[in-house]
Amino acid sequence: MRQAPSWNEWRGALVPSLRLRHYEAEIEMRLGVQMVEWTGKFAYQQVADDLRRRIAEGEFTEKGQLPSYGDLQTEYKITVTVARSAINRLKTDGLVVSHQGKGVFLTSNAGTTAAQLADPAGTVTELREEVEKLRAEVGELRERVATLEGS
Repeated sequence: MRQAPSWNEWRGALVPSLRLRHYEAEIEMRLGVQMVEWTGKFAYQQVADDLRRRIAEGEFTEKGQLPSYGDLQTEYKITVTVARSAINRLKTDGLVVSHQGKGVFLTSNAGTTAAQLADPAGTVTELREEVEKLRAEVGELRERVATLEGS
């Protein structure tokens, strides 16, 4: 029966892991390579959020096409599964469409939709203004109906 590892053995296994994280952070700073962070959010959500932000800023509007899965893997240091999940999330949001063998392309309203998704508070303010306009219109219609019923 194997004995449980001692504290020194555990620490010896942990130190290289911490060094690796430090090394990855140093590479990220020096080369400007972006890595998915250990935040508690799923990796695909982090990538989808960043792509959504970049779409809202108009980064992809010139070509109208997102980077390939391979480019996303290299840029974010992720697996192809994570890249696919991030793109699927953007498809669900209505920001992109994909064509097999051709790539992933922005939809015609991707910029405004991404901006709304990136700034939900602004969207809520717009919705409140629209509700106020509708209330005013409903009030006017009630008055007209009351006038017509009275005559």
